[in-house]
Amino acid sequence: MRPWLYDLLRCPSCKTRTPLSIAAESEHDGEVVTGLLTCPDCLTKYPIRHGIPRFVAPDQDYCGNFGFQWQKWKDIQIDRLSGHHLSETRFFADTGWDKGWLKGKIVLDGGCGAGRFADVALSHGARVVAMDLSDAIDACRLNTEIHGERAGLVQGSLLDLPFRDGVFDAVYCMGVIQHTPDPKAVMTALPAHVKAGGRVMYNFYEEGLWRRLQVFKYGLRLITPNLPISITLGLSKFLVGAFYWLTRSLAKIPKIRILNHIIPIAAVHDPALTPEQQYAWTVLDTFDWYGARFEKRQHHQQVRALLEGLGLEDVSSAPGIARGIKPGESQ
Repeated sequence: MRPWLYDLLRCPSCKTRTPLSIAAESEHDGEVVTGLLTCPDCLTKYPIRHGIPRFVAPDQDYCGNFGFQWQKWKDIQIDRLSGHHLSETRFFADTGWDKGWLKGKIVLDGGCGAGRFADVALSHGARVVAMDLSDAIDACRLNTEIHGERAGLVQGSLLDLPFRDGVFDAVYCMGVIQHTPDPKAVMTALPAHVKAGGRVMYNFYEEGLWRRLQVFKYGLRLITPNLPISITLGLSKFLVGAFYWLTRSLAKIPKIRILNHIIPIAAVHDPALTPEQQYAWTVLDTFDWYGARFEKRQHHQQVRALLEGLGLEDVSSAPGIARGIKPGESQ
């Protein structure tokens, strides 16, 4: 565990301001590899394994499918490891941040998965706290270790954040909010941990036309979230095998390509990817569709109103995206 990361943490159980005590069992280069964090007030204990503080009890992890998928496909969305720039392009398009702004900033990646966007922020000089509820955090550790001490990792919940208030220059939560049991609670909680003048950015599944077109997807989702992971994976591979080449053909025809939204796979046909990567990414995204326990869509206007109600300034939104700035002078 990075020494600087320890200074940002607090007990998520009782929210005390009293620092957690730390007992190291093994260390490497001055960092705790295995050990135990203990809250001096409520006495709750949190293990440290592989240098990652773990604030998640077994009954809190409602997203084992994500842990599985990011262990299985841990490289494909990492630009640096897969020879594309799709994650960087999406990161800066969605956040609206300048690349140079990130250097030296302390940034929280809420729901980091395998580290797709954490790797982008780290590559541009940020100090990133990458947090995930699932075992995906271990895939993120492997993917971001090249960035050295600027990468801090935490296994924790967006609904019980293990951080002190006002410690981050920016928080982003991308591709995650819709898969939590209470998106409003997540979006309400995160800004408290941002410094004055700090930035907040969310993306999410937008409620609207596409949801109504995807009747086959949502018909299958009546049963798939309760299936064993192995069955969901097999179903995803079967559906992609059955429909992928049809979606590839339709994607080449203007106006007709809209029919791909009806077909029950998450087809990816981006020319920046090799044909093999497009197929694998389609299997990944299709598994993501059907394996998630929760999928709760938002209207971006309502998210904008939520952020304005929290007192954020310069709030803007568009389908699937909302941004704001915490009041006060940045430090």
